[in-house]
Amino acid sequence: MRLLLVEDSRRLIELVGETIHEAGWRLDAVSSVRSAEAAIAEREHDLVLLDLGLPDGDGLDLLRWIRQEHAGLPVLIITARGSVDERVQGLDAGADDYLVKPFHHRELLSRCRAMLRRNPHAIQPVLEAGALRFDPATAELRCDGVVLPLPPRERSLIEILMREVGRVVPKRRLEIALSEYGQELSANALELAVSRVRKRLQPLDTGVSIETVRGIGYLLRTAA
Repeated sequence: MRLLLVEDSRRLIELVGETIHEAGWRLDAVSSVRSAEAAIAEREHDLVLLDLGLPDGDGLDLLRWIRQEHAGLPVLIITARGSVDERVQGLDAGADDYLVKPFHHRELLSRCRAMLRRNPHAIQPVLEAGALRFDPATAELRCDGVVLPLPPRERSLIEILMREVGRVVPKRRLEIALSEYGQELSANALELAVSRVRKRLQPLDTGVSIETVRGIGYLLRTAA
């Protein structure tokens, strides 16, 4: 899952980022209407978290643009504007849900999960390869039923490889997929993530291996 946070508070970006990453989802964060439009045009997102008080315009105008150009993209407003009239205005403008600041991180995650469940395009089947099982809805990786704790980047990496099991995934595709908007992942960081996943899986009877296809990318292979 990839979410877009449109928020100009650096502190809130950090706090929401920690919450989203711990949930196993990827997050792009931007701080203006213009950068949000560019991010939405450049990458596919499963959900937008939208603040209304942005430095170059009103978030409601961005919301109306999203509804016109990307009608099916779910939007959760997160704002300090908490009056009944303001909530009604946001929902009538096209928001799928409305959360007033300050909010608890558990409620934010709960509302995100509920919105993703309601979005048929975001519903993804459980992935299986060898003894591994990955549930995109919960971002849980299991081996023979036992949860394998992995940091967010490594969880995203194994998810992508499991989606393409038996096929080579180009390095550049992985770098883009594991990057966040405006913060590109380096080749060295990708190699480090692959190495950490290999070490985590090595002592387990997973029935899979991650192979390097030199100069091209990586391949998740199941045992014959």
